[in-house]
Amino acid sequence: MQDSHSVTARFTQAIVEAAQRQGVSLPEPLRESLMQHSRVPMAQQDALWALFAEAAADPLAALRVGTDLQAGHLDIVGMLLLSCDTLGDGLEVLTEYAPIIGDNARFDIVTDAQGVVLRYTPDYEVCRELRVEAALGCVISLARWMTNGRFRPREVLFMHAPRGEVAAYEALLGCPVRFGQPANGVRMDASELDCSLIQAGTQLHAHLRALADDMLASLQQGSISARVQQLIREHPRWGKERIGEQLGMSGRHLNRKLAAEAISFKGLRETLLHDMAVQALRSGQSASVVSEKLGFSDENAFARAFRRWSGQTPAQFARTGASPAQPPNAGS
Repeated sequence: MQDSHSVTARFTQAIVEAAQRQGVSLPEPLRESLMQHSRVPMAQQDALWALFAEAAADPLAALRVGTDLQAGHLDIVGMLLLSCDTLGDGLEVLTEYAPIIGDNARFDIVTDAQGVVLRYTPDYEVCRELRVEAALGCVISLARWMTNGRFRPREVLFMHAPRGEVAAYEALLGCPVRFGQPANGVRMDASELDCSLIQAGTQLHAHLRALADDMLASLQQGSISARVQQLIREHPRWGKERIGEQLGMSGRHLNRKLAAEAISFKGLRETLLHDMAVQALRSGQSASVVSEKLGFSDENAFARAFRRWSGQTPAQFARTGASPAQPPNAGS
């Protein structure tokens, strides 16, 4: 399968520069290839992070990379954030336009009994823990800078285990940090959303939003697989015909469109269901609940599919908490 995901060159360059400040040296051919186009293919971004992981001696190096990032590194999304009136407005912008920065992860805002959580859900697998730490480190750092230091997060949440001393994480992020959580994110009091930003500009905001809308539409145009992925995640029970109907085409036409991207509907759906199942099991949901959510006829059918995907039963995976070695191929 040819991965159609990509990241802006500006953001990638910022990662390269931050990595170099952490003492990581990148081969010149890779450094040049990362800057050849306005967007960097995900395979090259994966290679960058793989080299970073191999070379960085500091277990918190990725977190430090994230806290080094500035609004200008986020291209037009960073400019749009700076033109917002309040932090709440900025977080809404982030949830909507983050795909411009990189279209293989998403933010959303959820409310629970303990406050508001800006949740971060990655679709990538390579160096997932490092990249999640960089992303949330960037969020914390920018939120503090844009509010002139008034932002006070309650805690940062990571799904994975700590890579270093928890106290070191908390010293760097300036708040409690919890690991082994059901989701990655930043929890804050609802009142934090009303924090005013230091460079708000309503007129500029409207202009930048129009530009961002055009960029988002351009990014999504022609990538049927990205739209199919979104629909499958929102409606995992839907089949090819129902997805095609939502996109204004027959199931057969949808197959042809996906084939042009070297992807099959069956392979893409199984890849996503596998990823959704893994995340749900990691969060502590039972196999029966996951089976129902993902649209399997019964728990046995889900168990057979999960074993085919990962070589483990859901129960075995839940006990070990390990990632399956090889996800199903969306091109098959």
